[in-house]
Amino acid sequence: MELFNPTLEKNATYVRPAYFMISGFIGIPNVRYYFVFLCFIYIFSVLGNTMVMTVIILDRALRAPKYIAVFNLALVDLLSSSALVPKVLDIFLLNHRYIPYNDCLTFMFFCYTFLTMQSLNLVALCYDRLIAIYYPLHYHTKVTHRVMLNIIVVFWLLDIFLAMLAVGLLTRLSFCKSVVINSYFCDHGPVYRLACNDYTPNLVISFFLPVLILYLPLLFILVSYYCIGYALSKISTVQERVRAFKTCTGHLSLVAIYYFPLIFVYLFGTTIHPNARIITLSLNTVIPPMLNPFIYVFQTREIKESLKKLLKIRGKAKISTTN
Repeated sequence: MELFNPTLEKNATYVRPAYFMISGFIGIPNVRYYFVFLCFIYIFSVLGNTMVMTVIILDRALRAPKYIAVFNLALVDLLSSSALVPKVLDIFLLNHRYIPYNDCLTFMFFCYTFLTMQSLNLVALCYDRLIAIYYPLHYHTKVTHRVMLNIIVVFWLLDIFLAMLAVGLLTRLSFCKSVVINSYFCDHGPVYRLACNDYTPNLVISFFLPVLILYLPLLFILVSYYCIGYALSKISTVQERVRAFKTCTGHLSLVAIYYFPLIFVYLFGTTIHPNARIITLSLNTVIPPMLNPFIYVFQTREIKESLKKLLKIRGKAKISTTN
């Protein structure tokens, strides 16, 4: 099989490689233990997110609009882990580092779609908390099932469009030099930098993508919590302030887990070792999907009560069948 296969389209000649090679984690000592760790993370992520989705589906008490966003978060976490971790384990643990051109672009599309949707979903959850505390009297009119569904659908459409745009722009590039991707998956930036023709559109979209899916959502969240803090300061008693703030602790935990590692990497990315950067980014893509369901189980009273109720019902059913 030849390394490069030229493809003719109208007046342009695009040289597309038969495959790419993923080079991430090369040179890291004892890296196999890290992949075993990733395997356990994936198992806990699947179990935890499946549990949250099942509880929300089965318990009619969890039909509030905010649980549409919670369900979507669990779904996105499950999909993002399933899109990334099994393939990463296949590439590095089983040493299948060579990935066909089309498979690489497909892998990139699903990873970008699901991983970036996590950020947008945090905005939907933040909107729910903002209205509940800043406009408590208008909560049931401003946060309805229809409004939350519309927010989630718009975010999905925007997310899919941006992922398709990023991947689609790669198809106009010629790869006549290296095919080694310096990342742990088919990452947009490391891929387009391998091109030997003009990749200015890819450079532009790589600038705007973080703005749209990371910085603007984070800015909205920060401004929202400033408004929430202002609203809390107007509450007369300390007990009521603490009770209102506790409803935000779960969401704040999700925001911290998702954004702090990214901020660290982007602020100190040029000063840390490339292997440390790859490890940090890879952990940031797999740790939040694992922790998110457990954060919501332990910090959301309704989900805890629903889970206890379902477990109690299941326990009684087992006892009755044995008798």
